[in-house]
Amino acid sequence: MPTIKTLKPGDEEALETFLVQHAFTSMFLRSNSRAVGLRDEGERFQGTYIAAYENCQIVAVASHYWNGMVIPQAPIYLEEVVKAAVARSGRMISGISGPANQVEATRDILGLKETQICLAEREILFSLPLCNLKVPGALTDGEVMCRLPELHELELLDKWCAAFSVEALGQTETPKLLSECQQTVQRRQADKVHFCLIKEQKPVAYCIFNAQLPDIVQIGGVFTPQDMRGNGYAKCVVAGALLHARSCGVTQAILFTRKNNIAAQSAYRAIGFVPTGEEYGLLLLHDAVTGR
Repeated sequence: MPTIKTLKPGDEEALETFLVQHAFTSMFLRSNSRAVGLRDEGERFQGTYIAAYENCQIVAVASHYWNGMVIPQAPIYLEEVVKAAVARSGRMISGISGPANQVEATRDILGLKETQICLAEREILFSLPLCNLKVPGALTDGEVMCRLPELHELELLDKWCAAFSVEALGQTETPKLLSECQQTVQRRQADKVHFCLIKEQKPVAYCIFNAQLPDIVQIGGVFTPQDMRGNGYAKCVVAGALLHARSCGVTQAILFTRKNNIAAQSAYRAIGFVPTGEEYGLLLLHDAVTGR
């Protein structure tokens, strides 16, 4: 039987040694723990990390984060680490993400019902060594440019963030959602993790780094308003963001997208992304609940 342990400050190296073996499906775990460590006081990016040990080495982990997300990386002992993470955090559950099979198994372990779920996706995981990035001609010839947003553009990005949440994440358009998106965009601006594609001095597309490490970034939140789609803006904004990352020493990028989103897959393939052969799972709830 494994030893089940709550990770504490000082356990970071052991955690990273395990997670780096599953690098492409562990970006949130790795990015969050690197950003704020393993202390859990309910602050942004903090979580309760539970690990299973065999022969003094971590072989499975799950974290329950400040925002209610449960994220496993547990090829074995999934039930043990998930139940312990939720019990010891004392938090409500808002969703699950991680390797697709583990997300589905975690849903059952936590006793979540279909009526509670607003989104359940198995998505294709893509990767790209940035030395293989194919930069679209529209970027190289100056037809469009990609940059960090300017302050006067944030109000528009608030609306785009809300539209993305409704379209891609199954959320409901409400004043509360817009308020939450305003806070999210302000944090992204402070952290310098979001990018606009600009054409004729106006934003036409948007993306973010939703997890990042010194050598690898994870792309998320790719959005083009409906009336601007079909112009290649998505691949340009992602490529532009990755050029910025590459200039800062990043060597690898990953992202995940829905199996039925053929347009997005084509855009990502066009700039060099290839499937890893893994699937990433994302499950979100209508309202946060307690686990059984």
